[in-house]
Amino acid sequence: MPALGGEASLNRYLSEIRKFPLLTPEREYMLAKRYAEHQDPEAAAQLVTSHLRLVAKIAMGYRGYGLPVSELISEGNIGLMQGVKKFEPDRGFRLATYAMWWIKASIQEFILRSWSLVKMGTTAAQKKLFFNLRRMKKNLEAFEDSDLHPEDVRSIATTLGVPEQEVVNMNRRMMMGGDASLNVSMREDGDGQWQDWLADTGPLQDETVAEAQETVMRHEMLGEALDVLNERERHILTDRRLSEEPKTLEELSQVYNVSRERVRQIEVRAFEKLQKAMQRIAGERLIPLAAG
Repeated sequence: MPALGGEASLNRYLSEIRKFPLLTPEREYMLAKRYAEHQDPEAAAQLVTSHLRLVAKIAMGYRGYGLPVSELISEGNIGLMQGVKKFEPDRGFRLATYAMWWIKASIQEFILRSWSLVKMGTTAAQKKLFFNLRRMKKNLEAFEDSDLHPEDVRSIATTLGVPEQEVVNMNRRMMMGGDASLNVSMREDGDGQWQDWLADTGPLQDETVAEAQETVMRHEMLGEALDVLNERERHILTDRRLSEEPKTLEELSQVYNVSRERVRQIEVRAFEKLQKAMQRIAGERLIPLAAG
């Protein structure tokens, strides 16, 4: 198959595929039988190359979705090869009639993936809406750069059997032009990409380092401050306020054989002692402590 390297080589590709001869019904049937029965790669190649013009013609009909024609053709060629693989010549149909559905399906699936419509759903009704909305808007003489009038929304929704809100959402998404890659070059010479102009909303490197150092210092201070507590106070405070799964007053009351109220009192007193110790240590190190 001729190489299709991009939009720049599209005209050359279209010129090359015209050189492949069209097949007569008899020749097509013979090649299809040979491939179906013997998996002859040469027969498959002739069936594919003789229908490349069909793929290009179908792909041109999808130019309105903002995607490179070369990519549409490439996807259509994949659909054509699938069609050739599954074609049953004894059913009496021509390959073009059968492969056309595979070509369209492959192109449409590619367009849907490129527009990221998976976020909105890809039911049969929504696909039908996506691929018919432009034509119906044109028939209704609806403007491309504005929301549809309510009566147009109702007409389209009724005709295609979808909710009116889906018509509104789909129309707005299509007016936005789909999703664009941040790796696309900003200039024709290929210099610079859109992502180069995006502001980094993350913290600055020096802020990250400073925050990490402060976190380490606060942990050191906490460990030092805990030394002012006796063993029972440290245990209760740790289990109640410094544990990922804090224990209940009831659980600790059973451990120390005291009432829940007594455990609560010990916890409060231990926390007050810890705060005072932290403030003292911070003052000695001249480190500001956050309120609370």
